[in-house]
Amino acid sequence: MQTKNFDKLYLSAKPINYKIDDASITVRKFGEGKPLVLIHGFAVNGCTWRKMIPELAKHFTCYVVDLPGFGDSQWDKETDFAFTAQAKRLVKLVKKLNISNYSIIAQDTGASISRIVAITELDNIKKLVLINTEIPNHRPPFIPLYQFFAKLPMANFLFRSLIKIGTFVRSRFFLKEFYFDKSKLRDKENLDRYLIPLKTSKDKMFGMLEYLKGIEWKVIDSFAKSHSEIKAETLFVWGENDKTFPIEIARKMPEQFNSNCKLVSISKASLMPHEEKPNEVLKKVIPFLSNEA
Repeated sequence: MQTKNFDKLYLSAKPINYKIDDASITVRKFGEGKPLVLIHGFAVNGCTWRKMIPELAKHFTCYVVDLPGFGDSQWDKETDFAFTAQAKRLVKLVKKLNISNYSIIAQDTGASISRIVAITELDNIKKLVLINTEIPNHRPPFIPLYQFFAKLPMANFLFRSLIKIGTFVRSRFFLKEFYFDKSKLRDKENLDRYLIPLKTSKDKMFGMLEYLKGIEWKVIDSFAKSHSEIKAETLFVWGENDKTFPIEIARKMPEQFNSNCKLVSISKASLMPHEEKPNEVLKKVIPFLSNEA
């Protein structure tokens, strides 16, 4: 399926907003079958799953979420963007959707928020697929520094100015680690779906910066112990060329679970293997979710 067809399918689903406490969460629904919630990571939105949705929708009812801070979800200055608050809203969202015994696919920060949900919803989540995500006691390059800058008075203007500079966007200071194939960083059509809202809207940039400040490192570090509380069978899927979350460190995480976890790697892929190598990721994910592994 070509890129335009992926986009067409994704945009064909009606976005529905659900008011949850101090924000609204947008959900798009695809397919039929067992419930599967898809949660994106930092700087992107639900569209990041567009290449996987056609195949997943053959097997599952896919609920594709835009977290507050990104996409079509809504937020304001009163919204709590802390990871723990994001997780609480997701738990309430699932209840509003009236689904149970569901599985989750999540990437990057979304996979950290999902782990908080899994620890809260011990008996309601069947399977977890976690893609290139935060690692306890590891700090990805520049993110803590950007959290500091995000608190400055001119942060909104500064970041909107920086992401208008192509060399900055493609540099290690921003999106370089998204893809192993660096030519994808020059694919304007690919990146504009994420960058244009941030370039053109103060409100969208505000959301991104607040989301960034909401990363709770103490909670992430505590996963080293709390991973063992997760009952859901868990699969880490890792782009093995990712320098943000090095696979050498990530390989230690399954040991923190109660023997219900494993890690598989995707070669020649970085932080976004689901975008870069969707078919290879699907070959790992669908059997795992379908109890065929």
